[in-house]
Amino acid sequence: MPEIAVYSAQGTAGQAVALRDDVFGGEPNQVLLHQAVVRQQANRRQGTHDTQTRAEVSRTTKKVWRQKGTGRARQGSRKGPHWTGGGVAFGPHPRSHRLDMPKKMRQAAIRSALAAKTAAGELLLLEELSMSTPSTKQLRQLLHTVAGDRSILLMLDVSHRPVQLSARNLQGVTTATVENINAYDLLRHRHVVMTVAAARTLEERYARADRGEDEKAGAVAALAETQE
Repeated sequence: MPEIAVYSAQGTAGQAVALRDDVFGGEPNQVLLHQAVVRQQANRRQGTHDTQTRAEVSRTTKKVWRQKGTGRARQGSRKGPHWTGGGVAFGPHPRSHRLDMPKKMRQAAIRSALAAKTAAGELLLLEELSMSTPSTKQLRQLLHTVAGDRSILLMLDVSHRPVQLSARNLQGVTTATVENINAYDLLRHRHVVMTVAAARTLEERYARADRGEDEKAGAVAALAETQE
């Protein structure tokens, strides 16, 4: 189980806590992470790009020159794509770029991203993070002490408006909750700073369902070996 030091509200490191290995440990799946990031970026595309075809451009319908006798190739309209100002032959048109991914694969991608951040030492824990009133200066000092001036993803267990208002003017800092986290946001920030409560919520939400069955099977096998 990975052990991460917990920082206090003043930025001092305290006692380390152990995190579940099936959520914050293990070997990251690079192929799955790439697929999750591509899906997230594709789903953010608006798909509103559009070009005019030769049927949509506003140009004269007069024949360019007579059909025969000029020695030049026959031309019927200046709306063709080979004319300056003509329509685009194979340009983009509005469409959806949305990609789908099964729920279990999305959960596995988040576990891989958390494991990658933990293995790289870029996952930082806070004992708690609460404010009665918004204070950008106070939050900046805390994050600078804990993670420096790198890009930071600040993750909370539940929505906390004073903290979110304090962080929205900090460059390179993004706030998120356990409810709306994704693998792309985890990977695109240098450090992931979360509260212990958020880490425990992630463990409950993304723990592997087959872990209990594996532990039960291991206990049964160990009991059988002792009986032999």
